[in-house]
Amino acid sequence: MQASEGRRKMEALLEGGRPVKHVSRKALYTRLEARINYLKDFLDFNSSDIEALTTGSKYIKALIPAIVNIVYKKLLEQDITARAFITRDTADETTHVDDWYTENSPQIQRRKMFLRWYLTKLCSDPTEMEFWRYLNKVGLMHSGQERRVPLNIEYIHIGVMLGFIQDVFTEALMSHPTLSLQRKVALVRAIGKIIWIQNDLFAKWRLRDGEEYADEMSEIILDDKEGYIGEKKILGDSSTPRSSSDDDRASIASSVAPSAASVCPFSDMARPSSETKIWAGR
Repeated sequence: MQASEGRRKMEALLEGGRPVKHVSRKALYTRLEARINYLKDFLDFNSSDIEALTTGSKYIKALIPAIVNIVYKKLLEQDITARAFITRDTADETTHVDDWYTENSPQIQRRKMFLRWYLTKLCSDPTEMEFWRYLNKVGLMHSGQERRVPLNIEYIHIGVMLGFIQDVFTEALMSHPTLSLQRKVALVRAIGKIIWIQNDLFAKWRLRDGEEYADEMSEIILDDKEGYIGEKKILGDSSTPRSSSDDDRASIASSVAPSAASVCPFSDMARPSSETKIWAGR
């Protein structure tokens, strides 16, 4: 009786005439769908955002290979993140590294391939729960809890990388030479909401919030192959992966007006601040 009484009070009208929505705290920690619905509702992630992502996907996909190169350049700048590609653990400061990976190392080229696929998925149509289950799995995969080959990337590095990716996307889209301001803003807002939900799905594996419900939390199969949910392939395609440089050439060719002088949008980092470094050619 007390619970139903409390719920009736929660449905009381606010001053503006809107009902107070009930959110089950337990469901937020035990049911992924309830957590996602709460996050989407709070961020007002709606059909307009989905439309912006689907209609603007060609602009997003055109940027992804160059953004991946920028992200990996950043990750390889500091030893604490660069070492993790060798040790699989940012907390490990004992392993001495003589031969650091470079952007052209085969291991980094493979990681770039997966990040390209992941970012393409991140900015696609998120109407299916499978989309969010994969993002949740990505969060788990980086928390050191996988049984076979644990990967522990501490949250400080994850959070700042997501912020870095969002910043690069924002600059690139807002400086697009032909998109209307309305479409630029719509794309930036939609991508920002997706990234912040992904941020939560990283953080949830690190926080102790809701730990009293640990025994009731949804189970995740930890031994899935990367890019899969169960037996279903989520990222990439069945064709042979192209090299990073091949993808760069293809992406820029599709995003910039045809010109013999067109170059990778991030290739000239020394341009004056008054000229965008994302879309401008030489």
